[in-house]
Amino acid sequence: MRVTNKMLSTNFLRDMSNNLGNLRELQQQMTSGKEIRRPSDNPFKVARAMQLHSSINANKQYNENISDTINWLDTTDTALGQAGNVLQRVRELLISAGNASYSENERRAIKDEINEKVGEIAQILNTNFDGKYIFGGTRGTTKPVDAGPDVNTNNTRLFYNSRGGSELDINSADVSVQNELSMIRSKMSVEISQGVSMDYNVTAADVIEFTSEDGTVYNLMELLTNITNHLDGKDNDGNPDPAKALEQINGSDLKGITDTINNLLKIRSEVGAKQNRMDSAKLRNEEETYNMKEILSETEDIDITEKTMEYATMQVVYMASLQTSAKVLQPTLMDYLR
Repeated sequence: MRVTNKMLSTNFLRDMSNNLGNLRELQQQMTSGKEIRRPSDNPFKVARAMQLHSSINANKQYNENISDTINWLDTTDTALGQAGNVLQRVRELLISAGNASYSENERRAIKDEINEKVGEIAQILNTNFDGKYIFGGTRGTTKPVDAGPDVNTNNTRLFYNSRGGSELDINSADVSVQNELSMIRSKMSVEISQGVSMDYNVTAADVIEFTSEDGTVYNLMELLTNITNHLDGKDNDGNPDPAKALEQINGSDLKGITDTINNLLKIRSEVGAKQNRMDSAKLRNEEETYNMKEILSETEDIDITEKTMEYATMQVVYMASLQTSAKVLQPTLMDYLR
């Protein structure tokens, strides 16, 4: 077969075009720092990189969820600690009021302080974090409880608060009232990793309505109302009976406050356990994210040293091909006549 100058030229130009294409690809990789620029470069690596990007973004959201939950639990623990201090003070006052030598005026002075403590408990249970009431359950935009004077005794009462600002009667048969109470008692859940969720909030109902270790059912609102009545020298129904009132102060009232404090300590221990779990989840999340970024880098990033050497080699090949072509494709008289 006769090899003409045209065939040599065509082959040379094709090879030169391939060399220039390889140089251009290396230049683009070194500029972007990425091995893959389009799906057609390596479909398998592209699919894997997309999956890793999705997993990393999901992990970032999980990390934000965990951080927000840790802050929420920290606020909850602080509020529960404050509530415990208030109840401890109420217990101390009850022990003092149970002294038979105390006069009626002295017990009323204690009652006045406890009335203030009832308002303080309501304020603590209405603690707000990030625009939500932390003890409000799933009804986080409205404060769960409130405190106000009793129309008959003028003592401060603690009660569940409705969206409209009125009292929610826990014994009401009204569906809307029970729906609001149900929301106040509801738990909130957060997803901390794929397929793993946990409840993280404490509700006002957890503090107010509970059963003690001996099986006694308590309602803190009723307990505080009874205490202020007893300090007034009245029984639970509001009838004057100083002897019975003093007996209940030293008996059921003191036991009830002690059981309430124990319940609060139990709730705080659960919150502490959840804080530890969140701290561990945050560490795992950060480690997983770091590992996935390492894998992603190995998948789509270039080895800059390797690519630099390849680029230098391709430049040498390109220059050699130019020099070779200059010797192989010698100009003829026809080139000048054209």
